[in-house]
Amino acid sequence: MPSGLSILVPAYNEEQTIVSILELLFQTQLPDNMSKEVIVINDCSTDKTPALLDDFASRYPELPLRILHCPRNQGKGAAIRQAIALASLDFLVVQDADLEYDPAEFKVLLAPLMAGKADVVYGSRFMGGKPHRILFFWHTMGNKFLTFLSNALTNLNLTDMETCYKMMRTSVAQGLRLQENRFGFEPEVTAALAGIPGIRIYEVGISYYGRTYAEGKKINWKDGFRAIYCILKYNSWAKVSSH
Repeated sequence: MPSGLSILVPAYNEEQTIVSILELLFQTQLPDNMSKEVIVINDCSTDKTPALLDDFASRYPELPLRILHCPRNQGKGAAIRQAIALASLDFLVVQDADLEYDPAEFKVLLAPLMAGKADVVYGSRFMGGKPHRILFFWHTMGNKFLTFLSNALTNLNLTDMETCYKMMRTSVAQGLRLQENRFGFEPEVTAALAGIPGIRIYEVGISYYGRTYAEGKKINWKDGFRAIYCILKYNSWAKVSSH
């Protein structure tokens, strides 16, 4: 598999930011002039996102950009699964289209992977001295609870299981059997990774420029309950299947 970073962008109704995030991704310099590809999965958006994506691609045909328009909305997890299958470079990372995470920090996540020390690197919003927008107390408490519950069953010591920035070797990602269609992807993929014998998981601090619901944030309390269900389901399955 060629050396480089596959950047997976699930997008649903992101007309306000989709062009900005694409411009930012292609402006971002990777270490050692590493190559990159951007794979956008448009999850049947009903706003201007599809037209903006096609216009961007037509204006910059030379860029390593692949766009897949889904015929029906399936959810973030389903979009990421499709993008993982299309990834063709050594490493991959998920990049939300909403500008909450800064691609300039790819180099921080890449460092343990390029040094041959890690197979997976999580970008934590709850460690390090990077800037973090101050928003919702209960949202933060929910994230910390879900991370605690996940850690208790996976025996990992992550500080931010729910982070978008999960970077890993593409071969590892493509070897996972994932099922969750919505935001249950985060606990499911964590449980799946934790079940791989000898897997080397690292965590690095990242910044976080969160947005409000008025600005387009989509995850809600129902997704929190689904995450609890997924933590219990996939960790129980992993324990049963390993015996």
